[in-house]
Amino acid sequence: MIIYPTMEIQNGRCVTLEKGRLDEPMIWHVDPVETAKGFAASGAEWMHLTDFNAIEGDDSNDELIQDIIRGAGIPVQLGGGMRSREQVEYWIDKGAGRVVIGTLAARDPQLVQELAKHHPDQIVLSVDVFQGQVMTDGWRQSGAFTPEAYLEAFEGAPFAGIIITDIDSDVSDTEAQMGLISHLASLVKQPVIASGLVRNADDISRLKYISNISGVQVGRALFRKTISVEDALAVARPEPEPVAEFQ
Repeated sequence: MIIYPTMEIQNGRCVTLEKGRLDEPMIWHVDPVETAKGFAASGAEWMHLTDFNAIEGDDSNDELIQDIIRGAGIPVQLGGGMRSREQVEYWIDKGAGRVVIGTLAARDPQLVQELAKHHPDQIVLSVDVFQGQVMTDGWRQSGAFTPEAYLEAFEGAPFAGIIITDIDSDVSDTEAQMGLISHLASLVKQPVIASGLVRNADDISRLKYISNISGVQVGRALFRKTISVEDALAVARPEPEPVAEFQ
């Protein structure tokens, strides 16, 4: 299982959000490029980056994001504001390892399937779930789709992965959260990346044994220091197969 250390950028600064509230960010006074390099130095093979300004149509973080892509030392999975073919291909040309598409997939599913075919292993579908509905426009608009119907509509699309975010995950019912991600992961053949579920190493341990979960995004827990990248990677490693002693 791949651990994706996750960084969220707003106005050039690292932030984390509670339930997607863009107007109430928690600001972390760290250097984004150095933080990305730290992810790689800790052993991460990928990182995830979300540009919250881009969700609002603001490209002021572009230069910083390019610096992170060039300087991180590991591939960057980039999301935020991918609302057109041009925007997606712009970031692929700028070196993003993968581009994450959310709202555009709800508005123009045919285009997104075409992009996935034209850019193998580089297009990731984002499915954000709140109270049983798929959300779009930076978690502010209900798309009037159930996640089950939405995933079914993209059955067979050659995505590099599907990120499933449980926006309700701030609630304390861990079993309900794990039940949702397990259910949705069972419906698709594409690799699933779980987001919004990790607070500590125990959560990674639970996700590790859910079928078809290929990766986990870990963001807020890293900044709050309830888990380190090294610890997350250690928990995610497959358990060695038992070997019978030779008699």
